[in-house]
Amino acid sequence: MAGESEKWISSGEEDLDVAKSNLENGKLRAAGFFAQQAAEKSLKALYIKKFKQLYKVHDLVILARKVGAPQEILEICDELEPLYTATRYPDDIMNYVQNDIEDLIEKSEKVISWVKENL
Repeated sequence: MAGESEKWISSGEEDLDVAKSNLENGKLRAAGFFAQQAAEKSLKALYIKKFKQLYKVHDLVILARKVGAPQEILEICDELEPLYTATRYPDDIMNYVQNDIEDLIEKSEKVISWVKENL
């Protein structure tokens, strides 16, 4: 399963790059979605490392708790969580502006950094 963890963290890092690229191109919905996915995939990488299996859930706070994340990471996950649905459905109202998405991308980056320190 060690190889699986690497695949998931690598995919999370790629999603973070995609989030940044979308932000640069003014695609806020896509940037937000990929910021959330980056955090989710990185947390799943750590879950796989710790428990030798994939946990199929999309709730970042649950994932973060399962892997023993500190309070700061739990709070970031709580902020990123709404992006999973708000960015996927056009009928959801998304009041995010560029600065909000920039901040959330930076927070997703913090989740990935914490995960990498703990892999």
